[in-house]
Amino acid sequence: MTLPNWLALAALIAVSLLFWSLRQFLLLLFAGLVLAMALCTLVGSLRERRSMPRPLALVLCLVGLLCILGVTTAVVVPPFIDEFSLLLTKLPKAASALMELGLGGLDRISDAIYGADALPDLNAMGTGNLSLIPDAPTLASGVGTGLIGLLGIAGNVGSGTLQLLFVVAVALMISVQPESYRSVGLQLVPSFYRRRARQILHQMGEALSSWMVGVLISSLAVALLCGIALSLLGVKLVLANALIAGLLNVIPNVGPTISTVFPMAVALLDAPWKAAAVLGSYVLIQNIESYLITPSVMHHQVKLLPGLTLAAQFLFTVIFGPLGLLLALPMAVVLQVLIREVVIRDLLDPWKKQFSSGNA
Repeated sequence: MTLPNWLALAALIAVSLLFWSLRQFLLLLFAGLVLAMALCTLVGSLRERRSMPRPLALVLCLVGLLCILGVTTAVVVPPFIDEFSLLLTKLPKAASALMELGLGGLDRISDAIYGADALPDLNAMGTGNLSLIPDAPTLASGVGTGLIGLLGIAGNVGSGTLQLLFVVAVALMISVQPESYRSVGLQLVPSFYRRRARQILHQMGEALSSWMVGVLISSLAVALLCGIALSLLGVKLVLANALIAGLLNVIPNVGPTISTVFPMAVALLDAPWKAAAVLGSYVLIQNIESYLITPSVMHHQVKLLPGLTLAAQFLFTVIFGPLGLLLALPMAVVLQVLIREVVIRDLLDPWKKQFSSGNA
């Protein structure tokens, strides 16, 4: 290798190390871009229906989003706090009931296999040891002390707030003048590739907008189905739990699992069978969403490869942490467009043509 080649390799390694050290900042920047794309999609839809200046449309969209966020917070947060406090006080009783139920089932199984007098009564043994379970006030105070300790350890809340403000600020600035920021980004691309880069950026924007519409439709369907299931089962906080299920549906695989925790805990306060029924209902709903709703919706919105989605979730979670998991799907959408347009069409297809002409 010549000296210029070594210098180019050293520059490539230096740039790669720089990007790796700034990966959290780049991820926050990408989150701002995704949020800006969502705002631009809303603004564009509003301007298509009502002829108005872009700043006015942006203000109306922001006011509407703030109203929706305020109403959702008012509906979800206060009942959750009350039910969580009630859950802490009733959790020992529910644990005792579950233990008695489980030991009773084991006792009946052992009687059926070994006979009634072959083994000691497991249920009696369990109920005799239930005194080891701490009473409700002790457990509640212990959990409260643990939560206070966790809050004291979590000293990065201020940093998280600053990161959120940064993402929102980036999204708002880009939403006000999207064309200007797009032009600045295109200036970083070599001149011979700028026209093609503009086309690729347009395709990535359309893919992200289509994915957002598909996720919105899928989340609304999941929230509706969860609300119907919880209403039929008679579980409390139907609206709040349905909203949580719809919101967490944005995070694939992990989000639906987390969304089952609180409705099962609330159902456990009434009866153990309700918790099992809630789990079964959520599993059924997620299968309907995974195999019926999402494929039909995404087929009309964006063709996202399942293998690429799973690989992106694992890779971005390892590299970026929990925020990488949250942004795995939009990054997978962008990555799919880049692979298709840059790697396949702009790099590999010309090689194929050259190879075919050379053989001819």
